[in-house]
Amino acid sequence: MNMLTSGIRKIKTTDLELKDRLVAVQRVTKVTKGGRHFSFSAIVVVGNENGIVGYGLGKANEVTTAIAKAVEDAKKNLIKVPILKGTIPHEQEAKYGGAKVFLKPASSGTGVKAGGAMRAVLESVGVKDVLAKSKGSSNPHNLVKATMKALMQMKDAYMVAQQRNIPLEKVFNG
Repeated sequence: MNMLTSGIRKIKTTDLELKDRLVAVQRVTKVTKGGRHFSFSAIVVVGNENGIVGYGLGKANEVTTAIAKAVEDAKKNLIKVPILKGTIPHEQEAKYGGAKVFLKPASSGTGVKAGGAMRAVLESVGVKDVLAKSKGSSNPHNLVKATMKALMQMKDAYMVAQQRNIPLEKVFNG
């Protein structure tokens, strides 16, 4: 989770109503001399549907325990994402491992046009209208991480003005 540790947008879980979404559960088999040993890994996305999102991975011998562990892990890695009028502020691309994602703002009424793992992240963060494309690997682990990376790179006009030490109007009007 090293990509989430850098940055000032980490959030504490106190008094947040977080909803969790299960992205994927995998049965992992370890073959020993005594036979096969099955365990489960789960990847979960949590968010308050108002700009805060995080993901976590849990591994255990039972599915329910793996999901519970993943939710706990996700609550430790929350970030704040700027949302403007139910969509994202600008286009953004990101890559993590073999997964490449492309996010594009959409007009009101479009809905979340995104597949599988990306949809879970975007709905958890509270984006109502967005166009998204997954290129490359469809591995849910890397897709979630690439989507989170793209969301972390989002900047609204207020943040840009703050970074450049200029008034908000000058960002739009040059």
